[in-house]
Amino acid sequence: MRLQGKVAVVTGGGSGFGEGIARLFAAEGGRVVVADINGDAAERVAAQIDAAGGAAVGLRADVTAKADVDAMMRAALDSYGRLDILVNNAGVSHRNKPMTEVSEEEFDRIYDVNVKAIYLAAVAAIPLMKAQGGGCIVNTSSTAALRPRPGLTVYNSSKGAVNVMTKSMAVELAPDKIRVNAICPVIGETALMETFMGVPDTPENRKKFEATIPLGRFSTPKDIAEATLFLASDSANFLTGVTLEVDGGRCI
Repeated sequence: MRLQGKVAVVTGGGSGFGEGIARLFAAEGGRVVVADINGDAAERVAAQIDAAGGAAVGLRADVTAKADVDAMMRAALDSYGRLDILVNNAGVSHRNKPMTEVSEEEFDRIYDVNVKAIYLAAVAAIPLMKAQGGGCIVNTSSTAALRPRPGLTVYNSSKGAVNVMTKSMAVELAPDKIRVNAICPVIGETALMETFMGVPDTPENRKKFEATIPLGRFSTPKDIAEATLFLASDSANFLTGVTLEVDGGRCI
């Protein structure tokens, strides 16, 4: 039980990587606030965690809205009395296409969800973590920040911002015993797969992308959850400012 007694907020927890993280955290003894813009999905994941013997609450939250972000933190305090871990996992992308075809609305949405949301959540969580003597933040970045694919320039740059923000936060918050790290997944088996590929999700098209990953497969929610669990656990208590590639060798 690597998270026994700890309380975590997981954004984007209603599906994909976030769902995998929430489920594994609960299985490892954590108490989890599952937040997602799809409130029904968040409540479904939380109910299934409870039914399996874990502890979770689900709520709808738009991570770009300060009021919703504050509500996530209140849910942690009201339900479990503290906040130890914040996982900023929610993210969006534009469909793979030339940057000249990305609309201003798409640009703003990507930066709001992928970058501004981390700022909002951190600002809300840091005072709670300081008051209890420390905590841990894990941001979901991407291999796109390190080895960008064509056609995803706006998304790629938003994840570059996540990496720099992670390292800067790590330095700034270290005196308060708040660790800040990021994971950089390669393309994974989630609802965004076809968005990233920019072509239909067919076996033939999958093979083309899998061929760029040395270990020969996409990432899975389990892969990302295990890496996030490690960074959030006491096993990583001397790690901060790390941007961990979970990519089957893609960035080599």
